[in-house]
Amino acid sequence: MTPKRKKRIMLIGLMLAGVAIAAGFALQAFNENLMFFYTPSEVSAGEAPAGRMIRVGGLVTEGSVQRQSDGLTVQFDVTDNNKTITVQYTGILPDLFREGQGIVAHGQLQEDRLFVAAEVLAKHDENYMPPEVADALKATHDAATSDNAKKVN
Repeated sequence: MTPKRKKRIMLIGLMLAGVAIAAGFALQAFNENLMFFYTPSEVSAGEAPAGRMIRVGGLVTEGSVQRQSDGLTVQFDVTDNNKTITVQYTGILPDLFREGQGIVAHGQLQEDRLFVAAEVLAKHDENYMPPEVADALKATHDAATSDNAKKVN
């Protein structure tokens, strides 16, 4: 091989290594910023990872909203009509937040199974429900309907 050819092969090898390193960094950043959605049933079953940013959605349980004395901390239950989890949020809740409302909360699940939300999102009109929440409620309803049909037969 000529010195010119060796130099080209070396350059191509360095470029390939650079592209591989850049792709590795991009995939790592993507994985760290990926936020999965879980229903209260999946959280109760232990499928949601503790200590990692996730999204949890469902309906705010009637009568579960408790405001702390500091005026900003709120604790409430979220259900998918099958299981219920407790969510704690410190901050100003959306104007449309209320009991019986469909919400999605972004935050971390603690080791004691308390979900500490960094952000709470509520629906923006009477007909809208976040797609993840609507799908989760429909799946829970379908599962309950098929279980009831089996019991009747």
